[in-house]
Amino acid sequence: MMASMDRTFLLLAAVLGFIGVALGAFGAHGLRGRLTPEMLAVFETGVRYQMYHVFALLVVASAIGHLGSARLLVAAGWSFFAGILLFSGSLYALAVTNTSILGAITPFGGLAFLAGWACLALYAAAR
Repeated sequence: MMASMDRTFLLLAAVLGFIGVALGAFGAHGLRGRLTPEMLAVFETGVRYQMYHVFALLVVASAIGHLGSARLLVAAGWSFFAGILLFSGSLYALAVTNTSILGAITPFGGLAFLAGWACLALYAAAR
């Protein structure tokens, strides 16, 4: 039976993966011609990083399911989730509103992504 945290991260990955695919299609078909090429590229960057980190959440869910819940794995999962919200979310908002101040949020998402990868590395090094 799956532990609580691996189910949580599997569910988050599935929902965020679904949203990522939907936003990717929306960007490709619904926003083309409505956004400048630069803002469309910003939107696409948000989708790309969201999908990369959906796979990272799947890795975390799998690791917890196979190896057991560990503080560093849980921290990695929540960091990836926060990174998606902050990094990709701010890029989506920036692209569709063209409000440049939203770009100030993006680096915090990038730091959350880095923290997630660092947690995974530390976990692997300690095993």
